[in-house]
Amino acid sequence: MPRKQNKRALPARDWQLHFDAFDLQEALSELVQAHQFRDRKATYRHGVSVTQCYALISVVAHWPMPLNKLAAELYLDKSTTSRVVDSLVEKGYVRRARDPEDARALSIEPTEKGIALRSRIQRDLVRETRNLIADDSPAVRRAAIRAVARLARLASKNFVRNGPAGCAKE
Repeated sequence: MPRKQNKRALPARDWQLHFDAFDLQEALSELVQAHQFRDRKATYRHGVSVTQCYALISVVAHWPMPLNKLAAELYLDKSTTSRVVDSLVEKGYVRRARDPEDARALSIEPTEKGIALRSRIQRDLVRETRNLIADDSPAVRRAAIRAVARLARLASKNFVRNGPAGCAKE
């Protein structure tokens, strides 16, 4: 979508920043949409939803994991996260166990089957990503990784602090 901006609406020093922000937003939206489609395709091929896959990734990376922490990682409420975990338990990918830090609480941990599934999905996604960046030089690849990782960290902090754009905080 072409940008139609009025340079006079902003101070002269800010117009390039505004245009760059607009262009970056457009590029990120396109990238996110492509990855969402890719993730749906990859995860459904393995019999799980994208949300179930994200939950499994988090549990494998941080187990044992309390439900509240998983909910925060997924940006979901506790009841929705509990349903996601229930579906993963039914499929044999995770199990509930006593939380080592609070005997009254439960945490989630992966099963061997869950760890194996997470590895297969990761292998498929890395192979697809490798194909995307194969023609770039190592320097370009490393710079892209640093830039995307930085933007992801900043966006995550901003999202958690401020909520989604255009939405009232509860």
